[in-house]
Amino acid sequence: QVTLVESGGGLVQAGDSLRLSCAASEDKFAVQLKGWYRRTPGHQRELVANPRFTISLDKASNTLYLQMNDLKSEDTGVYYCNGAHGMFEVWGQGTQVTVSS
Repeated sequence: QVTLVESGGGLVQAGDSLRLSCAASEDKFAVQLKGWYRRTPGHQRELVANPRFTISLDKASNTLYLQMNDLKSEDTGVYYCNGAHGMFEVWGQGTQVTVSS
């Protein structure tokens, strides 16, 4: 079963930057990578949309990136990649981002 694999999370300080990556576990180029979501403490999973963050796609490797700059403590959470494999929606297990103030 195809899933997505996120990487790049970790523990950083406020003001730091991180770049997350996402790619399919298999059948890589048959997966349409769509975007990033996150689940922060006390909140439901939400679409990532923030002027401090930039999403880009490397078509050569079909890898989706999330560049996060000037991280804040409220950005702490689990970040997930979302995509589609044929008619099926696919998700990854998420990568933890922890921002210390």
